[in-house]
Amino acid sequence: MTWQPYYTGTGTPPATPEDRVELPPAPPWREFPRRSLHERFVPPPGLVEAVNAALALRRPLLVTGQAGSGKSTVIEQVAAELDLGTPLRWHITSRSGLAEALYRYDALGRIHAQRLEGSGGSDDIAPFLRFGPLGTALLPADRPRALLIDEIDKSDLDLPSDLLDVLERGEFEIPELARYGADDVAVREWGGDGTHEVTRGRVQCTAFPFIVMTSNGERDFPAAFLRRCVRFTMPLPTPETLLRVVRAHMGAEAAGTDETRRLIGTFLERLTAGESLAVDQLLNAVHLLSGEDAPTEERRAAVEDLILRELSRV
Repeated sequence: MTWQPYYTGTGTPPATPEDRVELPPAPPWREFPRRSLHERFVPPPGLVEAVNAALALRRPLLVTGQAGSGKSTVIEQVAAELDLGTPLRWHITSRSGLAEALYRYDALGRIHAQRLEGSGGSDDIAPFLRFGPLGTALLPADRPRALLIDEIDKSDLDLPSDLLDVLERGEFEIPELARYGADDVAVREWGGDGTHEVTRGRVQCTAFPFIVMTSNGERDFPAAFLRRCVRFTMPLPTPETLLRVVRAHMGAEAAGTDETRRLIGTFLERLTAGESLAVDQLLNAVHLLSGEDAPTEERRAAVEDLILRELSRV
């Protein structure tokens, strides 16, 4: 890329529109709207076998590894290659619960609508129901859906155990519909405007979804949960795999420079020493520091330290 002082710290606006500084093109992995990176993902040794085992056994795949190691990109590549549609995503926080992943019911909204419409108004429950990402993945279909359960180690301690029955049986109930007067209700799916007709509140999958659960390795999981998963740990990268990653994202020219090889060597030395770094930090460093128009030697060290800052440091 071309390194120049887009921002100089003076606070002085351009005198004319023609004097405005044009920002550089974004790196491919930071273009918006976001594009899937499935074609650029380079699976490490052993991952292909783990994915195929999970597919054949109809079991979730639990992928553990450092932040930025490509765990969440696995599902994009599998979904694209097997034509499973756009992956559904459930990003886990400490407040995430199983119920909201299966379906959402806006009880207060329904009560408010009933009050506005009066006794003669409609009591249609459908507008106030929506499947969650897991509930949508479990809908009957000819082909399995792809579902990412991201950072499951951030969850409440009970969530992995709560998932066991649903993932084992592949079905769940919506109590509000089981009690509802009509037998069939069309409920909106997650991530779109499509609907699925639910009969007497029961949902049962016909093709078990391909599920990838990611973990940063920050906690242990119950044995009952682990035995129902195919588990894979992302290995530390090698110089060859990192060169393939740079080539896939930035082209052969960027991957072939001395500066790129030096950055890869520094990156691996720090990883081996136990530092927490992400592969996308390496890509950022290569993007900014390689090529003829990279920062001068005086600024290079400062930029490298800024971009390759250890993740456990504030």
